[in-house]
Amino acid sequence: MAPEDHEGATSLLQSFERRFLAARALPSFPWQSLEEKLREPSGSELLLAILQKTVKHPVCVQHLPSVKYARCFLSKLIKKHEAVPTEPLDALYEALAEVLMAKESAQCHRSYLLPSGDSVTLSESTAIVSHGTTGLVTWDAALYLAEWAIENPAAFTDRTVLELGSGAGLTGLTICKACYPRAFIFSDCHGQVLEQLRENVLLNGFSLELYTPTDPSSPKVTVAELDWDEVTASQLSAFQADVVIAADVLYCGEVTLSLLRVLKMLSDCQRKNAPDVYVAYTIRSQDTGKLFITELDHAGIYWEEVPPHASKLFPYEEHSAIVILKLVLNGHHSV
Repeated sequence: MAPEDHEGATSLLQSFERRFLAARALPSFPWQSLEEKLREPSGSELLLAILQKTVKHPVCVQHLPSVKYARCFLSKLIKKHEAVPTEPLDALYEALAEVLMAKESAQCHRSYLLPSGDSVTLSESTAIVSHGTTGLVTWDAALYLAEWAIENPAAFTDRTVLELGSGAGLTGLTICKACYPRAFIFSDCHGQVLEQLRENVLLNGFSLELYTPTDPSSPKVTVAELDWDEVTASQLSAFQADVVIAADVLYCGEVTLSLLRVLKMLSDCQRKNAPDVYVAYTIRSQDTGKLFITELDHAGIYWEEVPPHASKLFPYEEHSAIVILKLVLNGHHSV
């Protein structure tokens, strides 16, 4: 195999691995590139390699995405294989038979590979909007903020981090595994989301003890119920957060104004040691973020857009326009 062919196959393999483990929509996979590669003599080897990096991946074996998803994926893979005049691969049909016998669950798993070789695995609802909340799934801005954190660990290392609207927990768990914070407080207000958050924290090997964890290098992790409309200044100051993060929480005007209330309160109650704040959001329409920025200006909260980061570790929509704003709550900022 020529070096460029080998490089192309490696890139294709990585794309299938990351997308499958994260249970991304099947049309987003590079099927056309696969079709071209399958016409080459090494096509069967590539298919077997894809099988090992997806359905047979050690992370997937332990934490399977939904059974329906795995079945649809394998069916499509077999269809591509059968379109090429070659010997049938028993391993593909055996894998499909195993999946067909598996029992479906209301929960699925999504896994995200970190540069260290570790992974973050989330248990998520198979329904996008479930139990009246969107907090049970991971959104693109959470993935984008997690990537930025991996590239900028110093923003979180040995610091206490409060996450507002943690959802399924992807960003926070990535920071806990890759950036070594002193403590991390996940927070949300919906009971079902909080229950799942606790499950995901434990699923990734962290303790939810309120005091010193058994591993001194592991951050102290807590999950807090936090209603932005009801939280008090004393509750916020008790967290003693050095950094506050939020991802994909600007989805309507009412929620945006509630977030502003929390930020103003943090600014007042931690005036001498105001935390750094990072808010990530996907621009879904021209109005997304406009109200937030207008209200920040009214409140005298300085903001700046964080430059885009270089690496793309996680699979999310390529065309998504995602912004991270860094806010300075105490009114002073470095030039």
